[in-house]
Amino acid sequence: MRAIVGTVAVVIFISLFGLLFIEFTKEAANTRSIHTVLDESIDANDIHLSTNSYISDKNGSVVYEVYGAENRIELNYDDIPSYVKDAFLATEDRLFFDHPGFDITGISRAFLVNMQSDGVEQGGSTITQQLARNAFLTHSQSYERKISELLHAYQLERTLTKEDILAKYINTIYFANGVYGIEAAAEYYFGKSSSELTYAETAFLASIPNNPSHYNPLEHQERTDERKKWVLSRMLEEDVIDEDDYQASLEETIELTDTSRREEYPDYVAYVYHELKELIAEEERYSDPEQTGAENEGNGEEDPLQARTNEVLAEGVTIETGLDPALQDHAQRQLNQELSGSDIQGAVSIIDHRNHSIAAITGGTDYQLFDYHRGYQSFRQPGSAIKPLLVFAPYLNETNQTPESLINAGPFERNGYEPENFGGNEYGKVTMTEAFTQSYNTAAVRMMDQTGVEESFAYIEPFQFKQLNDSDYRLPAALGGFTHGVSVNELTAAYTVFAADGTYQEPRAIQRVKDHNGDVLYEWNESAEDIFEKQTAEQIRTMLSGVISEGTGREAGFDTSGFLGGKTGTTNEFYDLWFVGSDDDYTAGLWVGKDSPESLMDESSSHLHTRLWRQIMNR
Repeated sequence: MRAIVGTVAVVIFISLFGLLFIEFTKEAANTRSIHTVLDESIDANDIHLSTNSYISDKNGSVVYEVYGAENRIELNYDDIPSYVKDAFLATEDRLFFDHPGFDITGISRAFLVNMQSDGVEQGGSTITQQLARNAFLTHSQSYERKISELLHAYQLERTLTKEDILAKYINTIYFANGVYGIEAAAEYYFGKSSSELTYAETAFLASIPNNPSHYNPLEHQERTDERKKWVLSRMLEEDVIDEDDYQASLEETIELTDTSRREEYPDYVAYVYHELKELIAEEERYSDPEQTGAENEGNGEEDPLQARTNEVLAEGVTIETGLDPALQDHAQRQLNQELSGSDIQGAVSIIDHRNHSIAAITGGTDYQLFDYHRGYQSFRQPGSAIKPLLVFAPYLNETNQTPESLINAGPFERNGYEPENFGGNEYGKVTMTEAFTQSYNTAAVRMMDQTGVEESFAYIEPFQFKQLNDSDYRLPAALGGFTHGVSVNELTAAYTVFAADGTYQEPRAIQRVKDHNGDVLYEWNESAEDIFEKQTAEQIRTMLSGVISEGTGREAGFDTSGFLGGKTGTTNEFYDLWFVGSDDDYTAGLWVGKDSPESLMDESSSHLHTRLWRQIMNR
């Protein structure tokens, strides 16, 4: 008897507390004291939900979903289907549009149950309270947390509209397996948008948040199906559906789809992540992204540029790229078929030089996302592949000579430096075309000496080879003798200058970054720069064609009605094998070598690099 009286007294007390709270806040509003405290303590507008971002290919198809711990696709109120909103209102809070953020009757009922069970078994929470808990509080079961929840709910109701609260609630609720919000849940479990859900599927999903572990569809679908029946009955009672829809939904079989995340083209995606940092750094004036991370590495400080990049990715952006899925697949497949199973690695960059976009880029054989990426992170000696850019084009530009002009390919010495031709062979005067197609080293060094080292390097400065430094300004550079070298992507990008009649615009993977409304957030501010005369570019293209038709790159050739040309590159001891060239549409660069340099003499003799380039380009 005493327990019943005590329980009744508690219920009455809670009810009176609720009424007094409402009246008190009305009075307090006149002095603004409680509202001032709430405004200072709780920023109801500070609900920032991380939402998925996407990387799309050149056709606009999504190839990769970017999300962290929370897989979420945020929807605006008007984009949430009405029957989805009504389903949650029917099951969670049918008086949502009438109460001030909390339901006194519901709280009293929950408190009565808790008193009888001697614990916190029910919460009696409204949708507003649940949003307050999801956005600001923990999920601990305590009366202190419940009081804080009431205050947060009251502040939410003061600040936001009912529609905003309902939308944020539906976007924050948890659907198990790292999935948050109805749109991500629909995509994850059914492979469709929430606007395409049937009533049965809607009820099925609405069953999960009540207890995500208990109703996890991937582990306990029979439990979720059972609760779905109750949700449908509530939808019927609240006139969300009629009797016919109710019966049809009960009979409908729920079929879950493949829940795998879209994670295609890891080589290209990894490069997009890298380039996004560069784009944000340029647009928002961060320091050099290569140095920013290094400065903070090891000192426990977060890289501010990386933190900003993560913020952007959490805002639900779409990164539009120049990825050509067919080319990417083809290039990766050829590399894997030729090199997998050995310790030889390779990397390819393919650039659509008509629109200055990176169509494909590989990070190595059997590449996994965020592994060491040999396409842009590996810097190797380019060998003779640098000659068209650093030697021949500057020489032609400066001297007004022609490919048929004679150049001395005999022995050369300058300050103790005596380059040798392949095999130690010596030649006399030859045409520039022969020196180019047969890759005579002595002729190349002599030409650079005549042009001038500083003048020659001035021509390649616009290509922004990241690892070049002052110590590289010397004659051995004519043969690719750099301190660190260049990346595959850098060298390939530089070669596009010849396809563009001597002008250069840096090729990019990212075309633009858009927010969830479709507005452009970031876009490269690129402009073309004149590097070589048009005639010079034409002359280099002619000589590049000769390399394939009659020079060191014969194995790279294949039947085509259009242009085909390129240049080989081999470093000392055969550590690195290169071929960079183009057809009418694409410029492609290929590097083959070992991560720990070793001789590839046999592979060079069998023309591995030129054959592989041909297989990739002859698509």
